[in-house]
Formats: sequence, structure tokens, C-alpha cells
Amino acid sequence: MSRKANKRVGSHPWRRGGGWRGRGGRTEAKEWRHEQNEEKQSRPNESVPRGTCMSMCPAREVREREAQRRLHRFEILAGTEGDRLPRADLSRTVKEYSRPAAGKDSTRPADLRPPPVLFKTVCFLINDIAASPTLQPWTEAFIHFWFRVYDFVFDRLRCIRQDMIIQRVSGSECVAVLERTVRFLLYASYHLCEEPLRLYDPRINETHLQESLSWLLDCYSSGGEHRNQEEFQALSLLYNLGSARALQCALDLPERVRASPAVSLALAVNRAHLERNPVRVIRLARKLDFLQSCALHRHLVACRRDLLLLYSHGHSSRNCRFPLQHLVRLMALEEDPATKLCQAHGVAVNGEWVIFSKASYAEPPPGELQSTRSPELVDMKRGKATVSQVINGCA
Repeated sequence: MSRKANKRVGSHPWRRGGGWRGRGGRTEAKEWRHEQNEEKQSRPNESVPRGTCMSMCPAREVREREAQRRLHRFEILAGTEGDRLPRADLSRTVKEYSRPAAGKDSTRPADLRPPPVLFKTVCFLINDIAASPTLQPWTEAFIHFWFRVYDFVFDRLRCIRQDMIIQRVSGSECVAVLERTVRFLLYASYHLCEEPLRLYDPRINETHLQESLSWLLDCYSSGGEHRNQEEFQALSLLYNLGSARALQCALDLPERVRASPAVSLALAVNRAHLERNPVRVIRLARKLDFLQSCALHRHLVACRRDLLLLYSHGHSSRNCRFPLQHLVRLMALEEDPATKLCQAHGVAVNGEWVIFSKASYAEPPPGELQSTRSPELVDMKRGKATVSQVINGCA
């Protein structure tokens, strides 16, 4: 492969940011894939790299990481943890992400995993690591331990996408991997929303989520039958609430997809948001399922802020008293967080009454209000579904 081609293969769209913020409305990942297709057409005699590694981690990397003591604790063979050079458990060792470097050939077939192995690796990461009943990473008692799980799965999923890009994987094999990646990142974005930045960076998670979601929707648009298309078109609308491009993409969908219950409900939420009707947004949010609620969750802070702003103008009167319990129900919050939210916006709370005043309303400083878990709008909807069922789309 030429030096120019090697440079392109080594570039990765998720390193440049993404989602719906690409130049001219197109993501960097989409532009990169178009470049690859054009290059392939211009040089038809040059073959695309095809992986021959049938294990989750190439043998060469296993040897290197054993010698350099770079095995993750989840990959160490039981009984060798205390050895000077712990050995790898080949049934649990997964290829780690590495940035492209000058002179490094990332297209060696022996280091690339073919699509069936990539899908098998994704299933292992979800079912045996993220949803492991022995690791118990998603429970509150193990929240700090779960960060190791999140970092491990996040990194290995990133490497899987790297392998797919180098091999130009497309079609149903690509869709199956991306769907589980999007669900995992969505679940993580909600589960870790209260954690400090030193443990979890929501912007990095969002960048990878947007890139994976954009790539997935591109796969859907290329044609074919995809039984989960309605689910992810709705998730895209809710995660990118208010985005003109996301809305336009949804309106351009075939009638069968656009009229599905999931997409219709997501369109209704978008319409309420664009109409500056936060009460209706929250009312419709009660009808969303668990994963859809995870996608919408990041917009709830702004939605409740808009509600307080509107009510501060609409109910601004010296003699007007608004029932606190009614406001609590409108915002889908418990009484204590609702009171603190009012006070942060300059809205007075006197006992069981709220006193709105457009003169006293004030926006809190940027970054002061952090996103918090939402028991009513999100947590209660999960029911008894396991993490594996949520991420595999069986909930």
C-alpha cells in the first residue's frame, strides 16, 4: 500500500470530534469513508486489507503486552497475578486501541480481526465484562470499580471500530457492532452523569457516541432491511434534540420508518422542544422507554430551566402563589431537588408555595448545574432488565 493510502488508513474520524457538527452538515467520519470509497474506485487493483486474526487479540500483541506488563487486570490468567510477568488469559485478552504512528503498519492481516471475530469480541465485552454478574460493575456499591470496566470496554470498542474502518467493513456485520456500541455508550452516558470529570469525561463519550451513531445511520441509508432502524432513528432524534440536521434526516426517512411509534414519539418530543414547550416535552418524556430516556436525559437540565423561565414571566405577580407539589410533578423531580433548582434560578420557595418573579429570575453560572440521575423519567423504566438485555436490545 502506498504511503498516501497508509496515511489515510491510519487516520481515525473519532479523533476529530463528530456527530452532527461536521463541516457542511457532514461528519468527519462520513467524509473519511467517502474518501476511502473514491480511492478504491480510482485504484481497483489494490486490495482492501482483510484480517486473518481469529482470536480477540493478535498473538504478537499478546507477547508484547506480557513482556511490558501492560495486561489489564481482566486479561490476566488466574493464578499468575503475583508473578513478575503475569500471563495472559487468551480467552479474555482483547486487542487494545493504539494511535497511528509514523512507520507503523496498521494494515497487517495478522493484526486485523475479520468481521465475525469483531462481533464475537463485542459480545464478549458486553456479556462477560460490562454485564458480568461476578464483576457487578453497574451497581452503586461497585461504582468506582465500574470505571475500570467502562474504560476497558470503551477502549476495546474503539479498537474494534478501528479494525472495521481499516477493512472497510459495511452492511449487516457493521450494523450489528455499531448498534451495541451505541447502546453501551448511551447507557454509560446516563449511568455516569453524576461522576466527577477526573473519572468520566462526558464530552469524550459524546464524541464517540455521535460518531458511532452517525456511522450507523449511514449504514441504514445505504439500503437493505434493518429491523432496529426505527429504534436508532428515534435515539438519534432524542440525543440530538433540537438539531435541524437530525430533524431533517428524520423527515427524509421512508414513510414506513417515519410513521413507526418510536420515531413518531421522538418527532413529537422534538416538535415540543422547538415550540419552547418544556411542559409538553416532559409529559412526552414519560412515554419513552428506558434507552430513549437515557438519550433524552442530557437535555432535561435545559428543559427545566426553560420551564422556570416561562413560569417566572407567566406567573410573575406579587400576589401569585404556585403550588410547589404541582411544580414538582411538572418537572418530574422530587421536592428537595426541585426546591434547590428553583433557588438556583432565583425563584423563591416559601413552604409549600413557589413565588415566581421575572425580576428575580437569574441564570446560574455556566457549569454550576450538573446533570443528575432521574429516578422518575429514567430509572423506573428499566424495570428488571439486565445490562446485557439493555445493550443487546432485548429489554
